[in-house]
Amino acid sequence: MVAARVTVNGKEAPISPAAPHSTVLDFLRERGLTGTKEGCAEGECGACSVLVARPGVNKPTDWVAVNACLIPVAALDGQEVITSEGLAPAGEAGMPAALHPVQEEMAVRGGSQCGYCTPGFICSMASEYYRPDRCPHPNADSDAGPDSGDGTDSEHGPNGFDLHALSGNLCRCTGYRPIRDAAFAVGAPTEDDPLAQRREQSPPAPVATEYTRDDATFLRPSSLPDALRLLRERPDAVVVAGSTDWGVEVNIRSRRANCVVAVDRLPEMRGLRVESDHIEIGAAQTLTEIERRLDGAVPLLAELFPQFASRLIRNSATLGGNLGTGSPIGDSPPVLLALEASVVLADADGEREVPLVDYFTGYRQSVRRPGELIRAVRVPLPLSPVTAFHKIAKRRFDDISSVAVAFALDIEDGIVRKARIGLGGVAATPIRALATEAALEGKPWTAETVDAAARVLRAQGTPMNDHRASAGYRSAMLGQSLLKLYARTTEAVSS
Repeated sequence: MVAARVTVNGKEAPISPAAPHSTVLDFLRERGLTGTKEGCAEGECGACSVLVARPGVNKPTDWVAVNACLIPVAALDGQEVITSEGLAPAGEAGMPAALHPVQEEMAVRGGSQCGYCTPGFICSMASEYYRPDRCPHPNADSDAGPDSGDGTDSEHGPNGFDLHALSGNLCRCTGYRPIRDAAFAVGAPTEDDPLAQRREQSPPAPVATEYTRDDATFLRPSSLPDALRLLRERPDAVVVAGSTDWGVEVNIRSRRANCVVAVDRLPEMRGLRVESDHIEIGAAQTLTEIERRLDGAVPLLAELFPQFASRLIRNSATLGGNLGTGSPIGDSPPVLLALEASVVLADADGEREVPLVDYFTGYRQSVRRPGELIRAVRVPLPLSPVTAFHKIAKRRFDDISSVAVAFALDIEDGIVRKARIGLGGVAATPIRALATEAALEGKPWTAETVDAAARVLRAQGTPMNDHRASAGYRSAMLGQSLLKLYARTTEAVSS
């Protein structure tokens, strides 16, 4: 097998002697590319942001910003990476001939002070700079507040720059206004921009990887059958996709694995199909890919995505990974429960489909057997027309929820014909609010019905006191979320 290698700023470099658990961040810094920084080591600060060539949605290749602190460098075997040092065209003696347009705007608008976070901001900004479908935004108002209510959009610049691209980057000293000014000032890439031109060619194809060092192995099988055979042979293996969860375990808790199996590039797990009675979403697609490919076709998912961590995390995280961890505070399970989704579980003997409501069995436990993978998620059609996702957290974006509530209602002639409500953060597992659903179905969509159902909803689950919220607060927010839904939908339903 060919030795594992990664292309960094246009030059190939061997991954050896890095350990299989070594991150892209450590790999880069050990080679002198110290613009990539470690701030938090868990994907929250963005100081480690780099660009990776990935299959594109609108062009053959997208330059995608990812957290280098979370991804094992072995996962980028055969792939292309651009760091902050590689954005500008090279001049003499390896020095840049000129600043990249993103770097130029950050410099002239005062977007950097101590500079520690600046390379990460610049890589995230460059990813958005090269987004192929970025175009002038007609309702942009860079001076409007986030809830101005005047129809303007303060989260997109006049140049179409989506500020969510920077939602995973933190700055302690500069202040965000000059950084936002820089983002809203960048133009479009020129025709001779080499990174813009690179988008027209396909990214490197995933390569089968077997990288072993110090009695630990990183494996990337080339197909789903190969992966399933590996998991049968190695029941101790840790399965990773975007590594946004496992990377934290490695960095913060010093977890190590004798065998890691990567499934994020398996073609059988990366499809998106719309059938007459369901939508099938490959479990290894990133949340960003799903968001852009669905393009609002599932409104409840469209409401979830901007509130799920940050763009940097969504560029790597997958639905399969979020469900596979079994966390009771994951953001996607409440939404998928409300959508009555099911998971397709595959092992070496075949596949089975399990309704998500039956999938979770206990704290971080599920019906998934050893050797099984979540291959896909299926969302039945037609979709309920009245939906909402309410995430209660201390920060507006890039935070872990205290409570998450998802609603999907069918309301016909003023009567609730069907109600599905998914809850997170109020029990040992994500749950359906079955009693509240029963309190709504068959009843008129009125204030009296909603008030009574809200009282039922407050008693659902077994919320606990912890550092994020008290049990009483969580219960109160459950009821309040239904009242909020009613207030926001009454006019739309009656019209």
